[in-house]
Order: sequence, then C-alpha cells, then structure tokens
Amino acid sequence: MASLCQGEDMALVEILSAVSTPDADPKGYIYRLLKKLGASDFGARTGEFLLVGPLRILVIVVGAMVASRVGSRVLRAAVATLRSRAPLRVRNTRVEQRAATIGDAVASLWKVAVLVVALLSILGEVGINLGPLLAGAGIAGIALAFGAQAIIKDYLGGLFILLEDQFGVGDVVTIGVNSGTVEDLNLRVTRLRSADGTVWFVPNGEIRAVGNQSMEWSRAIVDVIVGYDNDISAVMSALSEEIGALTGDAVWKDRILETPEVQGVQSMNVEGVALRIVVKTQPREQWAVARELRARVAERMRRDGVRGAGRMVVVNSSTLDVGVPPPPPT
Repeated sequence: MASLCQGEDMALVEILSAVSTPDADPKGYIYRLLKKLGASDFGARTGEFLLVGPLRILVIVVGAMVASRVGSRVLRAAVATLRSRAPLRVRNTRVEQRAATIGDAVASLWKVAVLVVALLSILGEVGINLGPLLAGAGIAGIALAFGAQAIIKDYLGGLFILLEDQFGVGDVVTIGVNSGTVEDLNLRVTRLRSADGTVWFVPNGEIRAVGNQSMEWSRAIVDVIVGYDNDISAVMSALSEEIGALTGDAVWKDRILETPEVQGVQSMNVEGVALRIVVKTQPREQWAVARELRARVAERMRRDGVRGAGRMVVVNSSTLDVGVPPPPPT
C-alpha cells in the first residue's frame, strides 16, 4: 500500500514538473522540415532562427506600415466628416484649416503609437527581454513627464483650442494683456502680432481667457457727441439717413450684415450728448466700417451746422448771495 502511494506521488511530481517547465525552445515546422531533409539538430535550429525570425520581423514592419497609413487616412477622414456636419454658417476656410490641423495631429499620435508597438515586437523577436526594458522605460517616462509638464500642458492647451475653435489664423484676439492678429497657431504656441508690429509668442498652456473680436461676425460701435443746444431728434434723423446711404453703397453693403441702428442717447457729460450707432458687420470689418461712418457723419454735421462737443458751464446757485447788495467801495 505504501509503495502504491509512493508511486502515485512520483507520477504526480513528474506531471507537475512537465507542466511547470515547458519546452523553452519549441520546434516549429521549419525545424522539422530541415530535420527530415537530413540536417543536424544544430543546422535545423540555425535554419529555423535565420528563416523564421527575419520573416516575422518583415511581417511586423509591413503590418506597421499598413496600419500607420490606413489608420492615418481613416482618422483624417473621420475629422473631415465631423467638419462636414458642422453648421453652414461656420463652414469657411479657417474651419477647413482647423480640421486639417486636428487630423494631422491625431494621425501623428497614431503613427507614434504604431511605431512603439512595432519596435517592442521586433525587440521581442530578436530575443531581448522586454520586462526590464519596459520597467526602465516606465521610470524614464515618469521622470520625463515631470520634467516636461509645461510642454505637455502647452500641447494639450493647443489641442483644445483647435477642437473648440476658440480662435484661428487671421482672428483679432485679446490674450491677457496682449491684443493683435493671430499669425500662426500650432499645438504648442500661438504667434500674435499687435497693432504696433510687435510679435508675441504665447504658449498655449498659459492661455486662461481669450477674447475673439472676429468670430462669425463683428460689431462697429460709433458714438457721436453733439452739443446740448442742438435738436437731438433732428440729429438722430440725419444719422439715420447717413447710415442708410452707407448700407446702400455698393462698396460697403456686402460688409454690413444687418441694417445699422441709431440706438439714441448713450450718455451725457460736460462735453455734450453722446448718440450711439451700432452696425453688425462681417468679421474683421468693424474698424473699416466705423471709420467710414465717422467720416460721413462728420461731413453731414458740417453741412447741417450741428455743433459738436463743447464744455457746458455749470453754475451752482447755492454759492450765490441772492438779494444781498455788494459791499460799498472803501
């Protein structure tokens, strides 16, 4: 009975040993084929290594190239499809440029991912142990991430600017204390040129709030200051005639989106009465329309004899001694 149990224990140990220590060098079809052709064990193993390894590496390289190109095209097409579904009012050249930039960025990320996977697969095929390599790469990646936080922040900020279409090339924006026209926009930095020609390079990660003065449409606001002794109603009628003539002008009518409006008295101060005119214009056309409107209004006021801004003398009656004769001369 004891010998029977001992024999069963030995069989169990042999089974467990076979399961726990599999063949570390499995023999494939090439090895068996070479053995049948009369090659020695060393020759069969060498032939299998020289034929199977490069063939697998070639398959990995070709598969990576195909996956990179096909994936890039699919991602660009997907971004273009999303752009085509946007409302008609925002389908313009800037939107197409933004979609192309986003598509290129996403395609680049896909290519990097495919390249990393292919490289790791090739290293595994040549017999390099990937465990220590991946561990070291993970530690290096963490250190690099801590050291490059600002750069990663800039790239993420640029990606969200493009995705949300906060501004684009040609827009007039205010970023912090800097205002100007956007000359270039990429994932890391925005190049801004101010009115005096100064070029500002603003990292996208530093942008907290941005004011866009040329998105979809703009608005020209002109305040006309006239004296208190003018007929305000007549002046407003004259202003309405001038903006009507501006709207009907062939040079300016395409730049104006809606009928301009004389809103009325905006403010009153020592200089006079401020009458406000508001014009909705095409993007980036508000300044040209405002300048033309000011010139026409100034000429009309000159022809009508309307007095412009002037100081008003304010007399405080509480400082006067009413009814008290002046003292006699000494």
